[in-house]
Amino acid sequence: MEKPAALEELIQALRCLPGVGPKSAQRMAYHLLQRDPKGAERLASGLTEALACIRHCARCNTFTQAETCSLCASPRRDAALLCVVESPGDLLMMEQSQSYAGLYFVLMGRLSPLDGVVKEVILATNFTVEGEATAHYISEMLAGKGLAITRIARGLPVGGELEHVDSGTLAQAVLERRPA
Repeated sequence: MEKPAALEELIQALRCLPGVGPKSAQRMAYHLLQRDPKGAERLASGLTEALACIRHCARCNTFTQAETCSLCASPRRDAALLCVVESPGDLLMMEQSQSYAGLYFVLMGRLSPLDGVVKEVILATNFTVEGEATAHYISEMLAGKGLAITRIARGLPVGGELEHVDSGTLAQAVLERRPA
């Protein structure tokens, strides 16, 4: 007997979760449909709501419902400290430790240059004093990692900012990038 198409679709949808294989997904689907239809409705509603309302914080990239998350908006955070984490879960664990009061940046994943995932890092910071210092600092940190470290070319005006440059000039600068 073939499973109904809607049931098969539910099983396949559940398989997208980490660590959930075909048998676990099938058990979950049957459980929700047989024993917990209210839980299934709550799950569907929660996913729909989250997909409609959750976005990335404009400052730190974590998940939030507002333009800026509550941590970035808090005047109690130490803006002189920045902690870079891989995921919102990592940020949550840092916060639960109550050992850090600075700001965060969430990468939403990780890169593994040693595994050959990244071969080149293009530094595209602004050509301001701060942007140059940032590019220099990053290139120094990445030196000796077996990566090509390049800087976009100076087709941009010195002291200019990327958001104020026309796309043709920016494209040319990327094409003519040079080692940092």
